[in-house]
Amino acid sequence: MRDVYIIGVDTLKFGKYMDKSIKDLAITTAGGCLKDAGLEKKDIQALWFANAGWGERGQMTIRGQVALKGMGIEGIPIANVENACAGGSTAFHHAWYGVAGGLYDITMAVGAEKLYFSNKNLVFFGFLGGIDIENVLNIAKTLSVFTLTPEEKVKVEEFKQRYQAVKKAANNGGVKKAKAKESKWKAYRDKFTAFIVLGEKIGYDTVRQLARMSSGDHSPFMDVYGFAARQHMKKYGSTAEQMAMIASKNHFNSTLNPNAQYRFDVPVEKVLSDRIVSWPLTRSMCAPIGDGAASAILCSEDMVKKLGLTHQAVKIRASILGSAIRTSFDSDIPEIGERLSKQAYEKAGVGPKDINVAEVHDASAFGEVVQAENLGFCPRGEGGIFAEKGETSLKGRIPINPSGGLISRGHPIGASGLAQIHELVTQLRGNAGKRQVNNARLALAENGGGALGTEEAAMCIHILEAPSS
Repeated sequence: MRDVYIIGVDTLKFGKYMDKSIKDLAITTAGGCLKDAGLEKKDIQALWFANAGWGERGQMTIRGQVALKGMGIEGIPIANVENACAGGSTAFHHAWYGVAGGLYDITMAVGAEKLYFSNKNLVFFGFLGGIDIENVLNIAKTLSVFTLTPEEKVKVEEFKQRYQAVKKAANNGGVKKAKAKESKWKAYRDKFTAFIVLGEKIGYDTVRQLARMSSGDHSPFMDVYGFAARQHMKKYGSTAEQMAMIASKNHFNSTLNPNAQYRFDVPVEKVLSDRIVSWPLTRSMCAPIGDGAASAILCSEDMVKKLGLTHQAVKIRASILGSAIRTSFDSDIPEIGERLSKQAYEKAGVGPKDINVAEVHDASAFGEVVQAENLGFCPRGEGGIFAEKGETSLKGRIPINPSGGLISRGHPIGASGLAQIHELVTQLRGNAGKRQVNNARLALAENGGGALGTEEAAMCIHILEAPSS
C-alpha cells in the first residue's frame, strides 16, 4: 500500500440553505477544494460522493454524477456512498484506498446534504432509514427498555426542578393568539403528512405503534443515546452536569469557527435548563439538523512532490472502516469505536497518548463521553470526569472537537465526516486561528453512522499527520 496525503480540503458553513440545491452545495465545496489544492477539475481521476437524504426528494440514484455534472466533473469513475452519518468519512476512506492501492494518483471525496424541510416530522422519520426499516417495529419494541424506570422518572422531576426555568404562560391576545393557532394547525398538518408518507412505506399499523412508543419530536437515535447515557450514569457515576460541560465546551469552540452552524456561547447552566429531549440529554446537548457540504482531495506521495505541495500535504497514517457486531449493552465484545481505534493505532504505529487533537462523532454530548473512552484517551467509565477536568478543552491534554463538533458545528449527515477532515487538516497546517491547538502533529477523526443492535452500523477512524515542513 502506498502512502497517501490530503492536499486540498473545503467545507461550507453549515446551516439553512433554503435557496440552494444539493447541486449548488456540492459544486461550491468541490470548487473550493480544487482551489485549496491548486488543481483543476481535469486533474481528478476518480471521485466518491456521499449523501443520505436526497432520495427523500426523488434523486434515488446517480447522485454524485447529477450533483457534479454542472461543474464539468464527468467521464471519470464516480461512486456513490451511503453509510448514514458515516457517509462522508466512508467516501474519504474509499478515496484513500483508490490511491493507496495504486489505482489512481489523485482522488476526491465530496459529501453534501440538505436536511431542512418545512415538515420537521418528515426529517425525523427520515432517520428511521438508519436502522433496519423492514424490522423497524420489532426494533421499536426492543427500545421499550429505553423508557424511563419509576426511579428515573423521579430523577427527571428533580432535574427539572433544579435546572429548568418555569415558563409562565403569557396572556397572548390578538395577533399572537392567531399565530399560535396557526402554528398549532401547521404542526398537526405536518404530522398528518408524515403519517401518510411513512405509512405508505412501512404500513399504517406500524406507524401507529411507533407513534405510541415515541414522542415524535426527535430521531430514535436520541432515545438510544439517552438510554446509554443513563446506563453509564448508573454504572460509572457520570452526571448530566459533566455532559453539559462537554456541550458548553463545544458551543464555545464553535464561536471561534466561522464554518459552524451555531456560533454562540452556551453556559453550562443554560445547557442544563434547556428542553429535555431524552433524559439526561437536553436540546443543547444534541446535534441540530442542517444543510452543508465538505470535500477533500487525496494524492500519492510521488504526485505531491511533482505538484510541489509538500508544505500543505497532510499524511494519512491510517484509515479504517468497520461495521457493527455488538447486539446488547451488556455484551463482552468491545464497542465498535474501541475495536476500530486499536486497528487504526496499530496501522499508524502510534497510541492514544500520541494524538494531539481529535474530532469525534458527538451527535449527543454523551457520544463524546463514550468515544473518549473507546479511543483510549481516558479509562473506561471516566469520560465525564475527563471532560470535567478540562482535559478535552482547547488548552487541555487532548482537545476534542475544536470545530464545535456535531453539537454546534452542525450535522448535515453526508458532509459531517468530511467536515471533521477539514477541521483536522486546518489544525495540522496551523491555520485554525483562535481555536488552534498548540503543537498539533497527530490528529484522529471518528465518525459513526446508523444503528444495528446497540452500536453504530458503520464507523470510520482516520489518523492524520501534519505536513513535514
